[in-house]
Amino acid sequence: MSTPAPGAVMRGAVDLSALRNRPQPHAPGAPTDTAAPSVPSLVMDITDETFGAILELSRTVPVVVDLWAEWCGPCKQLSPILEKVVRELDGRVVLAKVDVDANPQLAQGFRAQSIPLVVALLGGQPVPMFTGAVPEQQVRDVFTQLLQVAAQNGVTGSVVVGDQPEAAEPVEAPLPPLHVEAFEAIEAGDYPRAIAAYEQALVENPRDDDARAGLGQVRLLDRVQGADLQEARAAAAAAPLDLEAQFLVADLDLAGGHVEDAFDRLLELFAALPSEERAPVRERLLELFGLVGDTDPRVLRARGRLSSLLF
Repeated sequence: MSTPAPGAVMRGAVDLSALRNRPQPHAPGAPTDTAAPSVPSLVMDITDETFGAILELSRTVPVVVDLWAEWCGPCKQLSPILEKVVRELDGRVVLAKVDVDANPQLAQGFRAQSIPLVVALLGGQPVPMFTGAVPEQQVRDVFTQLLQVAAQNGVTGSVVVGDQPEAAEPVEAPLPPLHVEAFEAIEAGDYPRAIAAYEQALVENPRDDDARAGLGQVRLLDRVQGADLQEARAAAAAAPLDLEAQFLVADLDLAGGHVEDAFDRLLELFAALPSEERAPVRERLLELFGLVGDTDPRVLRARGRLSSLLF
């Protein structure tokens, strides 16, 4: 954008020339004439192979690219907000979702060193927006500025959803009150209140898996809020057996998508400590395993190494 967007934290341009120049198969949503292009949905999953069509679509309408991963807790907080705001704009913006694990070339092209990462495409050119989970109002502010910049650059079109109606989404049961309170607190950036709400939900229902998952994610967000990665790394390097210093860098690595780095740091710390001092490290590892997912190959490898260190 011509001026920094509120909350924009990306630094430097994004170079997509390698992807832009690749031959691309046609994908739904590619504009073929001067009429408003038809898309199957305002929110689409894109891949390394279908990116070219989305790049062309951005010459008509701003395309917001959400780079995410299944294991990324902050991504799960941000993506529903992005989808909500895009749908409210009624065709003036399209949301393209990129699973970075399944689409490594796009992840590399967008320089996705940490996720969630949100980038706009205007006229085929990438425009940094923000990284990390941000509150809904901040997302709205950035989208407002995006539309202003798009208008300045002549990208003022819109899209229509294709002739075939989208499959009706199943009606979801209303969220329990404590979950609603937690979500509202997260949107406001009040992580301690969100933690308290999830903890109370688990007191009332210890089998509430959604509350347990949400609690782990928001605890991570709370721990890394305001932390400076370079300062944290320097502190950890100066005190290799300091649990809190090592925990903070591991949290920052996980939040930034460097899952194996986070696990390796804690496993090395676990191995270096006397047996009687290892319990907190094991507990933090198990917590991070839960955030990434028990079936993730990186978790399976780290669990195997932890077991070998235990026995």
